Amino acid sequence: MAAVTTEEMRNTHIIQSLYAAFERGDVQAVLDGLSENVEWVVPGPAEIASAGTRYGRRQVAEFFQILDRELQFEQFEPKEYVAQGDRVVALGYIRARAKSTNRIAEYDWAMAFTLREGKVAIYHGYYDTAALLAAVRNGK
Repeated sequence: MAAVTTEEMRNTHIIQSLYAAFERGDVQAVLDGLSENVEWVVPGPAEIASAGTRYGRRQVAEFFQILDRELQFEQFEPKEYVAQGDRVVALGYIRARAKSTNRIAEYDWAMAFTLREGKVAIYHGYYDTAALLAAVRNGK
């Protein structure tokens, strides 16, 4: 098993600091941690307003505005980090209430980050889209 490098430790710390900023509501600090041309990928059907691929800080800022409009986070917990080279994968848990329906979505997630020059260049989120869809969908 390879030893963790200084770069991997630094990259993990960067991601941890971005999560800390998100948890305290400092979206600007999160955006400052992204490269100008970041690629931000969140899977899911069109009914999940935050789903889709976005490019650049401005579009990612819109993603966070959608999250704020759609969800009330009750628990957001990064639990584990795995780093290799310029990549960091975080594993965690979320519990959020859909503001439109008052329903709860809770699920484990994985978030993969590729960093370049100390900034997030590529983000891919992986989560239970069915759980979130059930919470945001009107009707049954």
